[in-house]
Amino acid sequence: MQLLGRLEIKSKEKIVEFLNQQETGRVSSIDKDGFPQIIPMNFVYANNAIYMHSHPRGEKLENISKNQKVGFEADQSLEFLPSYFSSPTDASQADTLYISVVIKGNASIVSDTKEKAFALNELMKKYQPEGGYEKLSPHMEVVEEVAIIKVIPITMRGKYKIGQHLDKRTRLEIAKKILARNAPTAENTVKMMGIKKTQNGLEISEEPSW
Repeated sequence: MQLLGRLEIKSKEKIVEFLNQQETGRVSSIDKDGFPQIIPMNFVYANNAIYMHSHPRGEKLENISKNQKVGFEADQSLEFLPSYFSSPTDASQADTLYISVVIKGNASIVSDTKEKAFALNELMKKYQPEGGYEKLSPHMEVVEEVAIIKVIPITMRGKYKIGQHLDKRTRLEIAKKILARNAPTAENTVKMMGIKKTQNGLEISEEPSW
């Protein structure tokens, strides 16, 4: 329980910040046979809700119309840590540094055109921040042509594992091995672990953060 507490993202602001940095989330609804159906979706978190746009017909919309309870998840894998970082033979020592958010909530299909236009504009601001489009208004035909799924969270939990569970010596050793392995994400991961390069090598500059 102590480790789980150290991995928890306690700030709602940090959770929302993370969500709106991610391009893809996954929404899970319950189908007619009682099985979860998981679909990757573009999304935005705005006004304390998750909004997604969809084709106006489809299984997920049917599922939501019958059972509003859904799950939603977004995650970012930061760095795979090979087992040999910790043990020369024990494969169970392999690990991953990551950030994730899991939501349980109630979903609905938005019918109000003002709210639909709001959601679409928020999606555009997230995915096309450079502009180059006409802002959507409720009377536009395109607003009527798409479905907007809204998820109001009941619970929203975030977890992150970027070295805060390690003592300083171990964190430095892992950082050296990450840089030596030289994955494309290595430099950024080590920075997030609160470690910087100096003329004398690596040193801890701060607590892990993102």
